[in-house]
Amino acid sequence: MPLDRHERGLGTLRISVTDRCNLRCVYCMPEDNYVWLDDASILSVDELARIAKAFVAQGVREVRLTGGEPLLRPDLEAIVRRLSQLGVDLALTTNGVLFGPRARALREAGLSRVTISLDTLDPERARKLSKTTRLGDVLASLDAAREAGFTGTKLNTVVMRGRNDDELANIVDLARSKGAEARFIEYMDVGGATRWEMSDVVPMAEIVARVGQAFGGATAASAPRGSAPAQRYRTGDGATFGVIASTTQPFCGTCDRARITADGVLFTCLYAERGVDLRGPLRAGASAEALGERIAQTWRARADRGAEERLNAPERRALVPVTRLRADPHREMHTRGG
Repeated sequence: MPLDRHERGLGTLRISVTDRCNLRCVYCMPEDNYVWLDDASILSVDELARIAKAFVAQGVREVRLTGGEPLLRPDLEAIVRRLSQLGVDLALTTNGVLFGPRARALREAGLSRVTISLDTLDPERARKLSKTTRLGDVLASLDAAREAGFTGTKLNTVVMRGRNDDELANIVDLARSKGAEARFIEYMDVGGATRWEMSDVVPMAEIVARVGQAFGGATAASAPRGSAPAQRYRTGDGATFGVIASTTQPFCGTCDRARITADGVLFTCLYAERGVDLRGPLRAGASAEALGERIAQTWRARADRGAEERLNAPERRALVPVTRLRADPHREMHTRGG
């Protein structure tokens, strides 16, 4: 396993299988119009499998499929089937709208785990936060996940002050009733969050205090979280939940994640200015060894501590203006895969 300049190993790969999404969440895609990746540039099932195999050869043991919304790929089951042969922990992050009818097929194809995004339990808020009227389908996807045999399911909620921060206890209760675990995510100032303001962020300490107040206290899990992004807590009545505090308490020091966009660009940080092209060498016939060496070299040169640098910024505003995002859609959160 290669180590970067801060002695962090490469352990996790996040693969965005599409930059398209069927929602327009205010924290990720708040604009009316977007520039999309060219269809001809999108990696095929075979190309995704070859790249993933090269990462596994470099020590990756966990692969997560993201988007955009990965269920927009009609061949997602084929992707899962190929990647499941690599012997990794294979997970999926989805907004849940399309997941229910395909849950069993994805499980049978070899998907290990699923994380479902749910930012509110209120239909009117869902229309405002994500421009969707299909909250019922998202809720049904939790039952579908359990019925298909998935365990360890996570329920991701991006917490925004004045938008949904009064629903934390209800989301913990819902997750518990569905055999899942709530994960609260601080609103992040990554590319695509063009309307981000620090005043909209609910920090981890406040999230934990609010949940604890509702459930008889909350204490941090005794087990170290290692390279996992979430700090886990247990409430006084036995529920568990996690908080991903990338904005106020970055975990750059233990970050082991690489990201591949749907068109084959490697990024080593959500905040990185630029990435490394893998599609070009792949389509030019590069061997598995050559791809692996390109990946290893990129990781060894990695010095990213993007969230920590943002924390120390003298004036913290939206990261990338809309004009730059349209000139380079690779800066978008939904392109990099979160």
